[in-house]
Amino acid sequence: MMNTVLVGVQWGDEGKGKIIDFLTEVNDVVVRSQGGNNAGHTVEVGEKQYILHLIPSGILTKAKKCLIGNGTVVDPLSLVQEIEGLHERGIKTRGRLYLSDRAHLVMPYHRIADAGNEASKRVKIGTTKRGIGPTYQDKINRVGFRVHDLLDKDSFAGKLKARIREVNKIHKQNGWEALSAAKVNKSFMDAAELLRPYICDGIHLLHDFMDAKKRILFEGAQGTFLDIDYGTYPFVTSSNTTSGGSCTGAGIPPTSINTVYGVVKAYTTRVGEGPFPTEEDSLGDLLHGMGREFGATTGRARRCGWFDGVLARFSGRINGVDKLAITNIDGLDGLEEIKVCEYYKLGRKKLDYPPSNPEALKACKPIYTTFKGWKTSTSKAREWKDLPLKARQYLKVLSELSGSKIDIVSVGPKRQETFYV
Repeated sequence: MMNTVLVGVQWGDEGKGKIIDFLTEVNDVVVRSQGGNNAGHTVEVGEKQYILHLIPSGILTKAKKCLIGNGTVVDPLSLVQEIEGLHERGIKTRGRLYLSDRAHLVMPYHRIADAGNEASKRVKIGTTKRGIGPTYQDKINRVGFRVHDLLDKDSFAGKLKARIREVNKIHKQNGWEALSAAKVNKSFMDAAELLRPYICDGIHLLHDFMDAKKRILFEGAQGTFLDIDYGTYPFVTSSNTTSGGSCTGAGIPPTSINTVYGVVKAYTTRVGEGPFPTEEDSLGDLLHGMGREFGATTGRARRCGWFDGVLARFSGRINGVDKLAITNIDGLDGLEEIKVCEYYKLGRKKLDYPPSNPEALKACKPIYTTFKGWKTSTSKAREWKDLPLKARQYLKVLSELSGSKIDIVSVGPKRQETFYV
C-alpha cells in the first residue's frame, strides 16, 4: 500500500494542481477530500490549459480514477458544467470519475447568504462567494442536503420545499433574493440525471481500491493557513486543509498514509484579507506585471511577499511533511536580491512560530536574510544540476527552514517544466 497526501504549505495557490498532475503518473487514484468549487487548480498540458475547481487534477491523465470525497461540498450545477467542459475538450470522465454520496450539496441560498454575509460584515474575510462557508454551516447544523438526496426525487422535493420556506424568511429579513423551490428543484433534478452515473459510496470504493493495492493520491485544496483550525482565523476557509483533513474527508484511517508532500512557492502569496507578515508591494507589482499571480477562481490579483520560513516550519510540523515540491522559482529569475524571513520579532520577543492571534501576527516584524539573485532564466532546467548555483543554494535554504527535503522542483506552468531532485 502506498498512499500519498499533498497539501499546500502556505495560503493556497502554491501550484498544487500541476504537482498533482505530475504525481498522477505514478499513482492510480486521485481523491479530493475537502473544499468546493472555491478552489482553482491550473494545469498546462502541452499547449492546453485546464482550470479545475471540483474535479481532481488526475482526470487529465488517461485511465486514472478520480473521487470527489465526502468531505467536499458540491455545487451540482457547477460540477455538471465542469464535466461537460472536459468532454468538449476530449477528456472522458465516465467510468473514471466518482462522486461520494455523503458529500454535502451547495444550494443556491448558500451562495446568496455567502455574498450577503460578506457585504454586511464589519471584518471582511475575502470569500469567493461560492457558498462554501454556509454549506459547511448547514452541515454542522444538520440541516444540509447530501448527494444521496438527489437520488430520491419525491423526498428531495419535499425537503427542499420545507427548507426554502425557512430560508426565504431569513432572506426577507436581510433584504436578499427570495427563491422558488420549484425552480431550484428542476435545476437540481436535471443535474442529478447527469450526475447519477458518477454517484457512489465513496468510502466503500476507496477501500476497494486500497484492498486492490492501488496507489492513491489525496489532493488538498487551498492551503495550511486557510485551515479552519490552524490558519489565520477568522481569515480562513471553512474546512480542514491540512493533511489530517484527508482522512476525515475521504474515509480512511491515518495509518493508511505513507507520505505527505508539501507544496510551497519560492515566495509567498495569499488572496483575500488577513495578516501577511512578509507582504511586499514592490514584489507584487513585479509579479503582476509579468502576468503572474492572479486567482484561477476569482481572477483577483494575489497579494505577494517574500518566503516566510516561520510559516513553512509550522506548516511542516502540523502536516507531517516528508517531501517538498517547490514551485514558481522562475518568478524570481530577474531579481538582484531575494529576501527570506527566518523568524519574527514581536516587541522584544523573537518568535520562530506564528502567534494564533491575528492581531499579534499582524504586528510581527519579519527578520530577513538577503540572498543574491541568479539573474538568469530557470525555465529551461529539467534537472537539479541545470539550475543556477545561486538558485540551488536558495532552494536549500528554503528546505532547511521548512524542515523537509526537496523532492520536486517546478520552473514553469507546463507539465514538462517539473522534475524530481
